[in-house]
Amino acid sequence: MWLLDQFLKRGIRNGRLTVTDHDGKAYEYGSGPADPIRIRLTDKRAAAHIARYPQLGAGEAFMWGWLVVEAPHDIRDLLLFVTANTSSQGDRAIQAQGPLRRARDRLLAMADSVNPRGKAAKNAEHTYNLTRRLYELFLDEDRQYTMAYYRGDPEQTSLEQAQLDKKAHLAAKMYLKPGMKVLDIGCGWGGFALYLNRHYGCEVLGVALAEDQIAFCRERAEAAGVADKVRFELMDYRDVTGEFDRISSVGLLEHVGTPHYPQFYRHTARLLKPDGVMISHCCGRAGPPGRTDAWTRKYIFPGGYIPALSELVIESEKAGWQIMDVEGMRFHYSHTLEEWYNRTVLHRDEIVDLYDEQFYRMWLFYLAGAEQAFRNGSLVNWQMIYVKDRTAIPMTREFIETESARLRAGDVAPEWHLSPAERVAAE
Repeated sequence: MWLLDQFLKRGIRNGRLTVTDHDGKAYEYGSGPADPIRIRLTDKRAAAHIARYPQLGAGEAFMWGWLVVEAPHDIRDLLLFVTANTSSQGDRAIQAQGPLRRARDRLLAMADSVNPRGKAAKNAEHTYNLTRRLYELFLDEDRQYTMAYYRGDPEQTSLEQAQLDKKAHLAAKMYLKPGMKVLDIGCGWGGFALYLNRHYGCEVLGVALAEDQIAFCRERAEAAGVADKVRFELMDYRDVTGEFDRISSVGLLEHVGTPHYPQFYRHTARLLKPDGVMISHCCGRAGPPGRTDAWTRKYIFPGGYIPALSELVIESEKAGWQIMDVEGMRFHYSHTLEEWYNRTVLHRDEIVDLYDEQFYRMWLFYLAGAEQAFRNGSLVNWQMIYVKDRTAIPMTREFIETESARLRAGDVAPEWHLSPAERVAAE
């Protein structure tokens, strides 16, 4: 407990935290009038496991039941509290391990980001081939598993509306014309590809590596009667051939791996027509390049990495791309993740029945940990417009807002999905 005690004494300054060790001894941290967040360590190994590597150890301790957050608080409250305290202190506040261990972790993270075809497919299956019902329980009805776009007060905006607004924002940036041929790389559950076809009559090819995702996409296209116009293929983007007017990449670059950025940009440049446009939406770092923490690599996104803007700009320039627009989107994902977390909690019993208690706790830690990184850390979302010819889009950005407004006017979110504020009022 000594090492964890020193870490918490250094990190907790504002607010109060009470830790009760497995032997019943209580430790107090911080100051202030607020009621403390109380946690219990139920196993004698918990304190050392957390202190040696807080990012991995805390997640595993919570998953295994070694760390219990006492009501009325939960793991989200704990993670937001700790990171709000430590964010101003930088990485040193969450690094209790020595320089050799940090160097080893950097090397492991670099090795994990190498994603040849076979490994990329295996990683996608790990991440996305979970039970269909799980995603129905915490995502919006269109199964958008990327940042929602909150144009107004997040407390007054339902997740469904924010995801519709995200699709309109992205589509507007693509400067589409009716009937164009579009490649959607990393198509997820098909919502964006079907959206583009519905609004523009586009012929869309969606590709992804998770078998059940593609099966679900094809079912949706058949049900909508557009399977001849919106096709979905289980394939690596590196195997796509042909020529396209537009390319969309939403939530894909996080899975590519930094060693493969040159290949990604070269291949997409080959696939796009000379006057084409590519839109990319991905999680990003507001600071310099970094690495993916060990817990996320191990349990949620093996092979995943969130890029810094510099990494994307440098590699795209080498492949001949011209970047015409960059939008850094702050806090939108933190609100999205908060809603995913709340919906997960709402469906706890069913998720435990589908998997088990440990999986449920793992999922809570993932969503809460991701939220704190976008709320208290330095993560953002990048939306970037790439062209090969500067005449491919209008001279000013007004076309984006004009087209987005037109698209939003044609789509209304389901009324039965309440905003967070409406849900609280109803309770």
